[in-house]
Amino acid sequence: MAIAKVEPLTTARALRGPFDYRLPEAMDGVGVGSVLLVPFGRRRVLGVVVDLADSSDLPPERLAEPIEALEAGVPSELVRLGLWAAREYCSTPARGLGLVLPPGTGPGGQRVRARRVTRAEITRAGREALEGSARLGRRQRAELEALAEGREADGDRATLRRLEARGLVELREVEVGRRPRAASIGKPATPVRLNAAQGSAVERIVAGLDGDGGELLLHGITGSGKTEVYLAAAAAALERGRGAIVLVPEIGLTPQTVSRFRDRFGDAVALLHSQLAPGERYDEWRRLRDGEARLCVGPRSAAFAPVAGLGLVVIDEEHDASYKQEGDPRYDARHVVRERAGRSGAMLVAGSATPRPESWHELERLELPRRADGGELPHVDVLDMRGADGRGGPLHQSTREALEGLRDGGKAILLLNRRGWAPFLSCRSCGHAWSCPDCDVSLVVHRHVERLACHHCGRVERLPDACPECGSVSLARHGAGTERLEPLLRELVDPQPVFRLDSDSAAGEGGHLEILRRFQEADGGVLLGTQMVAKGHDFPDVVLSVVLDADASLRFPDFRAEERTFALIAQLAGRSGRGPAGGRVLVQTLAPDAPAIEAAARHDSPGFLAGELERRRALSYPPFSHLIRVEVGAAEPGPAERAAGEIRDLLDGSLPPDAQALGPAPRMRLRGRHRRQLLVKSPERGPAVAAVREAVEAAAAGRSLRGVTLAVDVDPQ
Repeated sequence: MAIAKVEPLTTARALRGPFDYRLPEAMDGVGVGSVLLVPFGRRRVLGVVVDLADSSDLPPERLAEPIEALEAGVPSELVRLGLWAAREYCSTPARGLGLVLPPGTGPGGQRVRARRVTRAEITRAGREALEGSARLGRRQRAELEALAEGREADGDRATLRRLEARGLVELREVEVGRRPRAASIGKPATPVRLNAAQGSAVERIVAGLDGDGGELLLHGITGSGKTEVYLAAAAAALERGRGAIVLVPEIGLTPQTVSRFRDRFGDAVALLHSQLAPGERYDEWRRLRDGEARLCVGPRSAAFAPVAGLGLVVIDEEHDASYKQEGDPRYDARHVVRERAGRSGAMLVAGSATPRPESWHELERLELPRRADGGELPHVDVLDMRGADGRGGPLHQSTREALEGLRDGGKAILLLNRRGWAPFLSCRSCGHAWSCPDCDVSLVVHRHVERLACHHCGRVERLPDACPECGSVSLARHGAGTERLEPLLRELVDPQPVFRLDSDSAAGEGGHLEILRRFQEADGGVLLGTQMVAKGHDFPDVVLSVVLDADASLRFPDFRAEERTFALIAQLAGRSGRGPAGGRVLVQTLAPDAPAIEAAARHDSPGFLAGELERRRALSYPPFSHLIRVEVGAAEPGPAERAAGEIRDLLDGSLPPDAQALGPAPRMRLRGRHRRQLLVKSPERGPAVAAVREAVEAAAAGRSLRGVTLAVDVDPQ
């Protein structure tokens, strides 16, 4: 008797699987990774086979049989990876397996099938009918003539069926792949001659491909040609019959990288990302699983792509926080692919001009110390805004003068990491400030649409004419966002265009790509935006980069604030001066003496990282410890407080030595829910994760948490 051990795809945290099902002879092809429709209690649910056995603890007559085996199966190594992710990130097996399933599979998913169309071929009798005197209707003759000329029939199905009945055509169903639209930004990626540093890096990577794999950090300054190293390494992997995964931070914001891989490797490349239509994503997934494509490019979800014979994993811009998933399971794609590469004996290459302290500390380094074109990094001027009189608005006088100099030509990129017109609105008379009733944050002014909006829950209100508390019409808009800055820039650089790139202006499919394409094709102008504008763009004619309010991220209560500030400034600075005209960088700040800003102005990653690692060692922060956050949410503060206290009690005594649990402490209210959090800080990762997982599962199994939500975030960002 063949037994399938099945994990049902349900959302219940307290469920304890897998469950045994008796396989009938008709399902002898079912194996690990098969997706089945099974009876589960009074329901029918999808489940994934995680193991096979010859016997069960239950008698055969008590075992149910699966109802149906679906067409698409998951490679067994991905099943193991999904279950590992569930354990590693304190989630459920169903949610872990959901990461590796074919697109459209799983609870709530719209089931996607292969696209099949009817194709017609003219027969010998059909050709004779055209040449002879056979009676043919006008439509029938048009169809046969098209087929005889090698064109595809475009008539209706009824006409084709009548021709088939007469033996004049043969009809057959064929599967037609749905391919994503190719993004095209920048020049075609023709192979280039690598410089000495690039060649040395490729040799080291290839040595790992030919050996037992390994992990490397490719630290290259902006413009040093890291992508060419990735392309050469991917070519070497494919030549050896092995597959590759290339992770990029956000697919819509890295079109140049995607274009270069598709230009170089053609149909061997498959794209996997959430912006694809369901059918496109499903077909790309199947091309990878079936070996038709060997190289996958995509954001964090591509860490689970079904690439067979994995030999190379690349993490481009490895410092980027978008590699962390926000929903359960809250996985970090960088950690996932390190685990996957280790299991596959693959070579892992993490690349960045501003690497994370964790990567700098843990990985062997390859250096690209010079720009690929031989140019120099642009000079950085730090502009002290503490003495600004306000008459220039958000722009320093030096910034205004530099932008005015673009009227005759040249391009600039300007970063203000705040969208909207103004961060908040208040009454000048009574001091009333508009805030979100469901979140503990201010509503942001969006003048163009005359609305106030919450950037956390999406709540929108009409922009008021008067204060609801005192009736005053004297309302003040504080601060500046990208929407407010746009008209000011248009005045400064007229007649040159201004392109705004943020989540408001680039809404809709392909919005980011269209704005970047227009900026690339323009003879001059300014690209204004949030941190989107600092994500790896390569425009050789950019001669000026400007960072406004550079110290804003330093004010966040986060131990990574200095790291993020340094990376943001250094990355934007690297967009400038990539062409023969050179470049300049202006950094406006209220904290010109901050170490992160000073180091970024010197383009000094090693110096900044040395100081940052020293600080983290003293405070026992990553990479010298591991963090796990447990968040509890409820409609009222009391249940959230009690649930957090219960989990804290369960953790006491179960954590490894030298680990500590901090809290519970309050977090800002979000979407109407009161939140409390616990933070576990431990020098040992595995035992701490196990202790948290057991505590959360024990709490979820009880009835005291009814109406309370639990979320575990390992390596919180």
